[in-house]
Amino acid sequence: MSDFNPQNVVYAYQQGIFPMYSSDECRVSWYRPTIRTILPLDGFHVSRSLAKTIRRGRFEVRIDSDFQGVMRGCADRPEGTWISEEFYEVFGALHDAGLAHSVEAWSCDRLVGGTYGLALGGAFMAESMFHYRTDASKVALAALVSHLRSRGFALLDVQLSTDHILSLGAIEIPHELYQRRLNAALRLRTTFWP
Repeated sequence: MSDFNPQNVVYAYQQGIFPMYSSDECRVSWYRPTIRTILPLDGFHVSRSLAKTIRRGRFEVRIDSDFQGVMRGCADRPEGTWISEEFYEVFGALHDAGLAHSVEAWSCDRLVGGTYGLALGGAFMAESMFHYRTDASKVALAALVSHLRSRGFALLDVQLSTDHILSLGAIEIPHELYQRRLNAALRLRTTFWP
């Protein structure tokens, strides 16, 4: 039996560890980086153009209406993806259990962007995001941040840094500080949805 299963994913995230598919090894590996990236819920940067896009309502935001579609969108990358079939199966089971969720941007009744992740206590571990239309993933992320704040969440984990996520207000913190924040967030009694 593989150690990559829903129960182990939940346990790993509670310990500050996350899974990622290694194409070199053709299997899922577990990571606990010494530097972790989080997006402070009060520090999300909304540019003027993004604020205008949100105000104009170019996208309809939905939650959990097409979880698998969001995962497939996140995997649809020219450079390839770490989202293996095992990820679809395991995170699909976590979604069915009410732990994994998606926030989606729709246009003309078509899924054009979104993000997904795992909600545990007052922590949300974002796995990935995608867009087929300009700003669609940013709108979904802004909606996620707003939703987490309204629900009393304390931590939005984005795992590793990219220039893009740092431009949106993400910060890097040492693992020890991350683990303290994670432990405090896990003790919160929050619900993501409905």
